[in-house]
Amino acid sequence: MHLSGSITALATPFTVAGEIDFVAWRRLLDAQLAGGTSAVVVAGSTGEAATLSDQEYSRLIEAAVAQIGGRIPVLAGSGLSGTAKTIAQTRLARSSGADVALVVTPPYVRPTQAGLVAHYWEVAEHGGLPLVLYNVPGRTGCDLLPETVARLAGHQNIVGLKEAGGDESRWQALYPLASSQFALLSGDDPTFVRAIRGGAAGVISVASNVVPRAFSAICRWLQAGEFDKAEALDLRLQALYDFLGVESNPIPLKAILHRMGVGAGLRLPLLSLSAIHADLADRITQLCHDIETQLQ
Repeated sequence: MHLSGSITALATPFTVAGEIDFVAWRRLLDAQLAGGTSAVVVAGSTGEAATLSDQEYSRLIEAAVAQIGGRIPVLAGSGLSGTAKTIAQTRLARSSGADVALVVTPPYVRPTQAGLVAHYWEVAEHGGLPLVLYNVPGRTGCDLLPETVARLAGHQNIVGLKEAGGDESRWQALYPLASSQFALLSGDDPTFVRAIRGGAAGVISVASNVVPRAFSAICRWLQAGEFDKAEALDLRLQALYDFLGVESNPIPLKAILHRMGVGAGLRLPLLSLSAIHADLADRITQLCHDIETQLQ
């Protein structure tokens, strides 16, 4: 499996009572399909996976798989702090119908680079799904270095890397690792265009929850060499990228989704967007609507 294009790290819609809103979930999935999204991630950090029970995790994946019906791949976040737990979660994702596991570096425990190799090798051998490595040091306290990625990229079940940093020197070290068997994927919306121009295959995006047509169009234009069009639309989206960083992800994203009628809240310890940002959220929601309407 070679992943590419615009891949959305989906938010999980909740009702006011805090239950998963499966009606809103199906609407969100349908909007992604209509917008040209090439794959989705279920139960990643944007999906508040840490707050889901195993039953909810499984039902969320099952509902996504049923709604998508094989039209695009379904990735499931399955990375946990322990290797055995990560293998068990990856097997649960597989039994729930996921196509690929997105496995973040073990949060909090801060293994060595050799420990990361051993961890990912075990998960790749015993988890039962192809793996996309996920490096986001700001959240995990653990940095998966390019030379470690190079050691892992040769495993037949390790099919890609989501690199959430936008540092160009890091990307210069990663670009040579891209191949038809190993996809480099940006995990940083503000710099994904540069990453794809440099050799990444696509992006795993937060922003594409609310502008799926825009991200699909940008990826399509970049693949076609229409760089001016892609960069012009990316420039229009910079205000959205900035807004999505005013509070911890997915708080600002869920504020937009709520204004779009998709979901009503978050789970503790996350709280709804601070009132001081409400007017900005209104303006950004209108911007998203205008851009998506123009691309229909």
